[in-house]
Amino acid sequence: MTDPGKAARPSRRGKQAAGGRDFQPEFPFPPDAPSPSRPGRKRRLPARVRIALAGAALVVGLAAAGAVLFKAVRPDCFPGRPPAGPPPAATPPTDAEPPWTTVETIVERGKTLSAILSENGLPAPEIDRLVKAAKPVFDFKRIVAGRRMKISFDGAGALRALEYPVDERSYILVTSEGGAYETERKAYPFEVRPAYVDGVIRNSLYEAVVGRKESPTLSWRLEELFGWDIDFWAGLREGDAFRLIVEKHYLDGEFAGYGHIPAAEFWNQGGLYRAFRFEYPDTKKADHFDAGGGSLRKEFLKSPLLGRGRLTSRFSFSRLHPIRKVYRAHYGVDYAAPVGTPVYATADGTVLETGARGAAGRMIRLRHKNNFETSYLHLSRILVKKGDKVRSGQQIGTVGSTGESTGPHLDYRIKEGGVYVNPLAKKFAPVEPLRPEFGEAFRRVMAVLAAALDAPMAVFRK
Repeated sequence: MTDPGKAARPSRRGKQAAGGRDFQPEFPFPPDAPSPSRPGRKRRLPARVRIALAGAALVVGLAAAGAVLFKAVRPDCFPGRPPAGPPPAATPPTDAEPPWTTVETIVERGKTLSAILSENGLPAPEIDRLVKAAKPVFDFKRIVAGRRMKISFDGAGALRALEYPVDERSYILVTSEGGAYETERKAYPFEVRPAYVDGVIRNSLYEAVVGRKESPTLSWRLEELFGWDIDFWAGLREGDAFRLIVEKHYLDGEFAGYGHIPAAEFWNQGGLYRAFRFEYPDTKKADHFDAGGGSLRKEFLKSPLLGRGRLTSRFSFSRLHPIRKVYRAHYGVDYAAPVGTPVYATADGTVLETGARGAAGRMIRLRHKNNFETSYLHLSRILVKKGDKVRSGQQIGTVGSTGESTGPHLDYRIKEGGVYVNPLAKKFAPVEPLRPEFGEAFRRVMAVLAAALDAPMAVFRK
């Protein structure tokens, strides 16, 4: 009989149901389902079944062991391992290709590409083949003295590459592969750094630019930019000044020349001349304009020497002739310059006449629009012929001392409607002003550039 004061001791079955090791279903059985029976001793399988299962296990184990053993003796079965078998035959060592030899040479005056390549051992037929292959891209008859040419030969002495600089921005590359020559014009991979430069004229623009530790090339660029309005030999005064933003090009960390001039200002004889570069978004063509959108380019350049000469005689209706010693009209302006100094067409036009003409010596006469003519006298060389079309700023000859001349100089003359006019006094209209539809875009660009000129230290690091 159970003591009512003591809890009933749970049976073994109750202990299992209260959380023992036996499996309990996740959900309770339905009321009408019979409760699971007490687990008893496991039922033994028949002997024949047990023997069959043991045999199958033995076969599987042997197969697995064989696979492991197979991999152990066949390393090529592992991913990334080299296949087994006899080692491959050793490749006989080959000598490395002999290194190329590069020759650098400065083109001498009067020397041709054929002469340069012949001196470096290239046979004449091969030179002729190279020149013909390159001609659609570049005519090597036009090489210029003073430029550095690079020629590379392989170990067998065959030409493999030739580099020739066309200008400051590009070069010609000729390569040989399999006996065939390929020619292309390539741009130098410049690093572009904008810079601010300013200066004051004491003696000349050249000295002012060089005094700022800049290349003389920059003075010539300024003369080309403002040469339509300023005569840089006859019109400069002490105290004139300039400032500009210019792109400097660097190649392998070394200064290699100047690029675009986005903005520039020049004070001359109390007047301010401004230039802002603008590129049209649709055509990608660019030009320099003044603050009002007028083109800096005029119908005529101020000087046919672009500042590379010294004014020695002005336009006059009565001048003492230096040779004949009589007073007579001098319908042009004389610029003294060394023999060979380039002479440029001052406007677009057509060549009317060339050749030796008595006292004028070797001369060129050009016809321009609006009934203008220009003449260039006492030349040493003439680079155009009758009927040629020329562009403003194109070189047409060189300074000389032919005809009645006391020394090397250029006599430059202008006719308007058949009448001589003073080249220094004539005012010419601008050409191709800013297209009206881009006025607002230009003003935005100009505002940024003008601010950079006014506060350069806030934009550029000197």
